[in-house]
Amino acid sequence: MASSMKGRFKRFEHRFERILWRLRLIAILPVMMSLVSTVVAFVLGTLEIVKALVSLGDVAHTKKTFVAELLGAIVTGIDLYLIGIALLIFGYGVYELLISPIEAAREHDQGGGGLLDIRDLDQLKEKLVKVLVVALIVSAFKAMLTLPIKDGPSLAFFCLSVLLLALSGYLVTGSGGKRLF
Repeated sequence: MASSMKGRFKRFEHRFERILWRLRLIAILPVMMSLVSTVVAFVLGTLEIVKALVSLGDVAHTKKTFVAELLGAIVTGIDLYLIGIALLIFGYGVYELLISPIEAAREHDQGGGGLLDIRDLDQLKEKLVKVLVVALIVSAFKAMLTLPIKDGPSLAFFCLSVLLLALSGYLVTGSGGKRLF
């Protein structure tokens, strides 16, 4: 009798584990949504840059801040591209970690280590953090383009902002071959 119960429990456990294993496929939903969001971010970034370039052809450049606004629009496009790249990394990483390794990526792999080569959760986190910090640096740069410098304190804040951006870039890339993230 105990052997029969043990056999039933083992079958139940096996069925439950198979269902549990298949349930990981629900992760396809965030993968698909992040890939769709990537396309949207790339399209929006492209539209922003095209809009900026079209404004170059406008002959009525009477504003003093035209160059800053033009650069701001281009930087916004670049920022949207970086956000799209972060979404792409997220989608690929979730797919590779939870669903299946991407065989097509492995066929053309020349030693690995690419941005989309994600083998564990720490690599996914590291790559996302790097891209997002760069996106934040670009956003801060955009804000600095229109920052009015009228007196000593505003110049000091501007310089402090440049210093913090440089420090952020240094921390993300690492120093002397050592990786900090």
